[in-house]
Amino acid sequence: MEKGKKLAVLVGCNYPNTKNALHGCHNDVLAMRDVLINRFRFDSKNIELLTDKPGSLVMPTGANIMKALHQMVDQAQPGDVLYFHYSGHGTLIEKPFLPFSKEEAIVPTDFNLITNVDFRYLVNRVPKGATFTVLSDSCHSGELIDKEKEQIGPSNHINEDSSPSCSKPKAIPYESVLHHLSSMTNINTTDIGTHLLQVFGADASLRFRLPRVELDFFKSLKQDEGILLSGCQTDETSADVTSEKGMAYGAFSNAVQLVFKENSGPLTNREVITLARKVLRMQQFEQHPCLYCSDENAEAAFLSQYATASPIT
Repeated sequence: MEKGKKLAVLVGCNYPNTKNALHGCHNDVLAMRDVLINRFRFDSKNIELLTDKPGSLVMPTGANIMKALHQMVDQAQPGDVLYFHYSGHGTLIEKPFLPFSKEEAIVPTDFNLITNVDFRYLVNRVPKGATFTVLSDSCHSGELIDKEKEQIGPSNHINEDSSPSCSKPKAIPYESVLHHLSSMTNINTTDIGTHLLQVFGADASLRFRLPRVELDFFKSLKQDEGILLSGCQTDETSADVTSEKGMAYGAFSNAVQLVFKENSGPLTNREVITLARKVLRMQQFEQHPCLYCSDENAEAAFLSQYATASPIT
């Protein structure tokens, strides 16, 4: 008998009519919604979908994404399964106080960056006995949950051939993000936090709102129930692909969905990443999905006890 609730937030950002436009992110989250319902028995009422499709009632801005995630965590009780799937651009934030050091962030439609610090804060709020799985199909997404233990990462890959020419990286360079925000504030500074605070105020990332001492205080170093499946390593890009038939999708999202289609039984988080790497290698993509979580969760079934034995039809 199943225990607890299964809750999900799915976000797909195509950035339509911009120079940063992608094409497959809406398709990624729509396909994943079907997987959650048909394979993992999520109730469609417990799946919140945010896309920047024209006409969407709730756009995937930074504030709206964080609101949805906090509401999901607020509902969580021991035994619940929480899932966040993100398909869109990622970027690396330069740390002004640590030269040559960078940290990961996803890029909502309004450029209000959501950082690895924000994900760490969310995971810290999850009650004991519940799990919070993040699947991020974005560039530079390794270590997106700050301080989570590496299970499969940079040390586990072999260099492969180049990726297909019909793909586009899901990355926005840090300089482009900074330029965009600077044009909104007209403030002459390279400190991205200054721009984000000026534009978004209390909706800006904790990374920029809290003093460094407070940030260090809540960055958990103990074992927790955060599970990150990233589309690539921190130094890599994830591909947005348009097939010869005109179908657009994220390479990692598609690989994960193929893994579930070809394997009917429960799969551990480690197996999902290992098999997704094989799919991407066969497709000649130069990206290496990673897994960050506790040892126990690495060997636990993806989305815990809710895997079923019936394949996707």
